[in-house]
Amino acid sequence: MDRRDLLRAAASLPLLRAVLPDEAFAQTYPARNITMIVPFPAGGQADLAARPVAMALERILGKPVIVDNRAGGGGGSVGNAAAARAEPDGYTLLMTLSSLAVLPEADRLFGRPVAYEVSQFMPIARVLADPTLLAVPASAPWKTAQDFVEDAKKRPGQITYGSSGPYGTLHVAMEMFASSADIKLLHVPFRGAGPALTALLGGTVQAIAAAPGTLKPQVDDGRLRVLGNCGAQRIASFPDVPTFQELGYKDVEMYIWAGLFAQRALPAPIASRLREAMAQVMASPDVLKAFETSGSLVAYQDAPAFSDFVADDSKRLIAAVKKIGKVE
Repeated sequence: MDRRDLLRAAASLPLLRAVLPDEAFAQTYPARNITMIVPFPAGGQADLAARPVAMALERILGKPVIVDNRAGGGGGSVGNAAAARAEPDGYTLLMTLSSLAVLPEADRLFGRPVAYEVSQFMPIARVLADPTLLAVPASAPWKTAQDFVEDAKKRPGQITYGSSGPYGTLHVAMEMFASSADIKLLHVPFRGAGPALTALLGGTVQAIAAAPGTLKPQVDDGRLRVLGNCGAQRIASFPDVPTFQELGYKDVEMYIWAGLFAQRALPAPIASRLREAMAQVMASPDVLKAFETSGSLVAYQDAPAFSDFVADDSKRLIAAVKKIGKVE
């Protein structure tokens, strides 16, 4: 085939897609590489979830699945919006976090153009669902969450904490805790959990709320200390860390989940193929071991249950954002 024939063939693909039934088009899926957008830099929870899943999907689908860390700021908004605008053909997927529903609400709060809406996405599968944990450097003077709170009350607005960006999961978790404890902290946003963690380790900030899998290697190396757990129950990877509810902060409950999404208009046969593939991925020994090693156990949900979960969790998070109000 010469170059002109190749160009004519490429130009005909959209027309072919328009006239072929979804079932026929889906029979060839995937015919090329798949991109999995991660709207954060490497080193955070979304990236931790994406890489083992992408490797397993490659084996099952027979085509490369390329992880694209689309971290342009906005707490994940840039990458989420890019995925929302992509062609609904199964070749652009999104591995994102619980902040998915929060960020459009933050745009509305500030009167900004809304970058995307949750309604533009089709949930495919939940991968992880961990409580956020409050961590500080091992060299910090605070041995317990109560130590941290008492010091913060003496020095309002002076203890700094890092986040993945305004109204991202880590920011909302810390503000939820600060509100319940009646303390004032100084928020320092970064482009993702990875850079925020690097800043904590480097002494730029003094605290962070992050997922267990992000924190565990640093805790095991003796570089960080975990003071509290935002979940309703203690977790196996940090069994000695109390929940904030145990400590009397009844309103603190925050989870950082990671899930795979496609566009709402994705043809049903392709969505079914992806759901089937994800069921195999989440039962894969390699994936289970990768998450277990990182300290984040698999929390798989198929599309129907995941859709309900997203709807319920989004209501709680949006209410938290409205309570936080306008912050920079």
